Amino acid sequence: MKKSNEHKCINKTELLTQTNTNIEKAGLQVIMVQPTGYSPSFAYSIGLYKTYKHPEIICFGLPDDLGHTIINDIASLIKNGEVIKTNKKYNTIFKNSKAEFLEVDKKNMSDYFGTAINYYDTENFPAFQLVWTDRNDKFPWEDNFEEKFLFEQPLLDRNSNFKFREAKRLAVFTTRQWLELEKPILRVVHDNDGDWQFLTGDQLPEDIKLVALEELIAKDNTLNDVFDLDYGQSAEREVIGGGWTKTKVKNEDEE
Repeated sequence: MKKSNEHKCINKTELLTQTNTNIEKAGLQVIMVQPTGYSPSFAYSIGLYKTYKHPEIICFGLPDDLGHTIINDIASLIKNGEVIKTNKKYNTIFKNSKAEFLEVDKKNMSDYFGTAINYYDTENFPAFQLVWTDRNDKFPWEDNFEEKFLFEQPLLDRNSNFKFREAKRLAVFTTRQWLELEKPILRVVHDNDGDWQFLTGDQLPEDIKLVALEELIAKDNTLNDVFDLDYGQSAEREVIGGGWTKTKVKNEDEE
């Protein structure tokens, strides 16, 4: 069951043709997406829904070969008649740890299932997320889950109204114009050191303020569109709800 890496040099038409061919031959295609400096890697299936009427599978934060192998192993279980269920602990997916499946919220589909959406020509297909445990065999929603792994696998059954991977109370930079005059955020900068700047574009250095990230998102949910902005990138738009143009920050000291 062939894998394809979305970051390799293959255009949309070629990838869709390859996907169709592999689904016809093997029942599914596995798409691998490499990590960025900020976002974790992930892998997902295409074809399980068409071939077996079963939700597609996605998993985060695993090495390429393991992610590909795990999805193929799950596909083999489905092919042999097993129906994967959510909110059930599985002890055979990984060798020495538990796993569980969550139903992906439809609002999170477009962020991760790009090629699958092109293949099905819709976002209206089911998908499950495979969630792994930390080195103490704890799930992300359990007490004392290891903090270093907390943002390696975003939980796609929840948080569709707050997609950023940081804590909601994270202090971020914005402007007096946004805070006091209700000016819109038109530029977002994700600094190389991890800081976020949400700017109105008319600010002066003395206008910079600190607020909680969740305060910005609650007031303007369209800021979720740049939740995956990489370190050292900026994004600009003309109006709230408009499309974002992403660029590399030339010199973060100038921000």
